[in-house]
Amino acid sequence: MCGIVGVVGNRNATDILMQGLEKLEYRGYDSAGIYVIDKPESGRLIKSVGRIADLRAKIGIDVTGSTGIGHTRWATHGQATEANAHPHTSATGRFVLVHNGVIENYLQIKEEYLAGHSLKGETDTEIAVHLIGQFVEDGLSVLEAFKKALHIIEGSYAFALVDSQNPDTIYVAKNKSPLLIGLGEGYNMVCSDAMAMIRETNQFMEIHDKELVVLTKDNVEVTDYDGNPVEREAYTAELDLSDIGKGTYPYYMLKEIDEQPTVMRKLISTYADENGKLTVDSAIVKSVQEADRIYILAAGTSYNAGFASKSMIETLTDTPVELGIASEWGYNMPLLSKKPMFILLSQSGETADSRQVLVKANAMGIPSLTITNVPGSTLSREATYTMLLHAGPEIAVASTKAYTAQIAALAFLSKAVGEANGKKEALEFDLVHELSIVAQSIEASLSEREVIEKKVANLLATSRNAFYIGRGNDYYVAMEASLKLKEISYIQCEGFAAGELKHGTISLIEDGTPVLALISSSETVAAHTRGNIQEVAARGANVLTVVEEGLDKEGDDIVVNQVHPYLASISMVIPTQLIAYYASLQRGLDVDKPRNLAKAVTVE
Repeated sequence: MCGIVGVVGNRNATDILMQGLEKLEYRGYDSAGIYVIDKPESGRLIKSVGRIADLRAKIGIDVTGSTGIGHTRWATHGQATEANAHPHTSATGRFVLVHNGVIENYLQIKEEYLAGHSLKGETDTEIAVHLIGQFVEDGLSVLEAFKKALHIIEGSYAFALVDSQNPDTIYVAKNKSPLLIGLGEGYNMVCSDAMAMIRETNQFMEIHDKELVVLTKDNVEVTDYDGNPVEREAYTAELDLSDIGKGTYPYYMLKEIDEQPTVMRKLISTYADENGKLTVDSAIVKSVQEADRIYILAAGTSYNAGFASKSMIETLTDTPVELGIASEWGYNMPLLSKKPMFILLSQSGETADSRQVLVKANAMGIPSLTITNVPGSTLSREATYTMLLHAGPEIAVASTKAYTAQIAALAFLSKAVGEANGKKEALEFDLVHELSIVAQSIEASLSEREVIEKKVANLLATSRNAFYIGRGNDYYVAMEASLKLKEISYIQCEGFAAGELKHGTISLIEDGTPVLALISSSETVAAHTRGNIQEVAARGANVLTVVEEGLDKEGDDIVVNQVHPYLASISMVIPTQLIAYYASLQRGLDVDKPRNLAKAVTVE
């Protein structure tokens, strides 16, 4: 996910853009750029690889204007280079565009409309701005060309376009990517998140999917793609210290679900260098190498993340892994191996049950590693080592991004240990590349949220009970999916190993019982799970399937992009998080604050 800012009609455009980009840097930070203009044909385009600070260092006092657009990027199409950084220009340089999202048919557009065009970079965004420029060259007006392009382009996008011959206007459109209009006094703005422009205004206007906005300093004209006008009132963004991180999202949980692609990319930048070489602390790697067994201690969602990572860790490190519920181990420590290593998973780093285990581990001289989202937390301070999740504040009680971040962090650790051990599987596993694919898979699932919402409406709106089923790692994802559903929707949901249904649990299936089946892994495992689906369907269950691409069949409900098997637990859980979110909304519940629960469990 990337960040867009834009302003028209303010002499301080450069400052507004840079301040906005700094607020949006969490959305992407491998490159950034701005384009500012005052008079026709006088624009300045400045781009830089790296953080916003790197861009700021390149901007001189002469880079000024009253209109401008800016972008902070994490690479999807094309590497993190200055050529691939936004904004992008058309073939003649007349048009300048920033874009968030993924244009699914960009290759088709290139072949059909842009034969002979010379592109500077590798991005789908450049295809879009060239397309608009070509249509203008063919004789269309700028607005007509933009509309025609929008009817051709498929995928998710948020666009902000400037014509260097008419610098008093910004053309804006969106589909499945967030974008807002900020209303100033004598000037107007566009941004991906209200936080980017909250310094300038608290008055914002939503843009819905497939709407086009013509933005000038004193006018906001909203239409659909056919030119029909849309009336929309502005709203006041009431942001304060308690909810500033929520932006314009209705709930923290939805925002945190949406942040997961960015979290994956943040972990890449933290635990790998620009060449893809891992940078995991060598002392941690050595400690894990010396262990004859890894014990993962956790609670709730973190416990499920440990299970979802177990097979991957064992395969990459060649070390057995055992899971423990912290609240049990604190008082009932089992017989341990000769050289144990404890890994404590905790979003907050303050989980009291886990700390009880850590206190005993320290007393026994057992080396320990805390993997947490909070630097300086109790578990972080008291463990031998710490790895941070870098997921940003997670405020919703129902953990989402911490779960996927924990699996990703454990993947970095596992690969680093495996490489140190010379393990073939680890050496051949290109984690940086595969985790980038996972981030794109998450984005693809998020773009289908409306489909998921409709599926939930037909399945869970009035249900009292539900079951998740799966085999292998899908079973562990089912455990987390059922926890998410039960904790915020209050549906009594359980996650089961699909093959265990006929050993007793299938007696609970009756007419109308929702059963949500997860299918990834191999053809053989998928075939067995589909057999279990037939068993519950024969007894009246209403079945919803979440299937990885390549294993999908006609009639499946939700298809998830294929990723590396080690990381499938991350991509497979995303639809289940949205299922829980929408089920809770449809039942009229407070998504962020479910009853009887708190975010950090600081008592045993």
